[in-house]
Amino acid sequence: MYDELTAEREKSISINMPGLMKDVYAWMAIALVVTGFSAWFVADNALLRGLFMGSRTGTLVLIVATFALVWRLSSAMGKMSLKTAAAMFLVYSVLNGITLSAVFLTYTLSSIGGVFFMTAGTFGIMSVYGYVTKADLSKMGNMCLMGLFGIILATVLGFFFDSTLLQMLISYAGILIFTGLTIYDTQSIKRLALTYHSRATDEGQKVAIMGALTLYLDFINIFIYLLRLFGDRK
Repeated sequence: MYDELTAEREKSISINMPGLMKDVYAWMAIALVVTGFSAWFVADNALLRGLFMGSRTGTLVLIVATFALVWRLSSAMGKMSLKTAAAMFLVYSVLNGITLSAVFLTYTLSSIGGVFFMTAGTFGIMSVYGYVTKADLSKMGNMCLMGLFGIILATVLGFFFDSTLLQMLISYAGILIFTGLTIYDTQSIKRLALTYHSRATDEGQKVAIMGALTLYLDFINIFIYLLRLFGDRK
């Protein structure tokens, strides 16, 4: 009897886990579309550009709201209803898009498109590897997190030292770190998905949203660092 229950549970996991991972990528894709549209819409609207980019108050409110939302989502997802979590994730995507609207003002549209596809290819390969590999990536994940703190410190220093070489090194390091985090995060999300027997439950969908948020941030950061290196400025 126990063996039958175990076999049934393993069968359920094998059926539902790929579905849950598909939901992760679906939520992530939705967030990227929302972010891209929001960025383009704000960049194309002089009134909104002035509100968010031409005002220190508007910029400060935008930055604080963006960080507050992502912190809230990361720390309290389990306590939220599915509708609240989904709404907050989409609102965060909009706010991030507003922040990234400067991309359309700084770089040519063709280079933005080219770098986006470069990012998608890089992200896709790394995420697939993270999904299929049997190796334990915990050490690599810890190293990438340490590297992330290093990038933050170097970025702060960059505000005081106007160095093209420093900015280039930060960009290359950022690409390496966030591609590594993509691999590690994908494996972590896959393992977390093993503990949820059905994608149809609210808890399963909240796991999908949390996973989507994590991979979305990896994707956005890879895109930004690649754009700094290979984007053509107007």
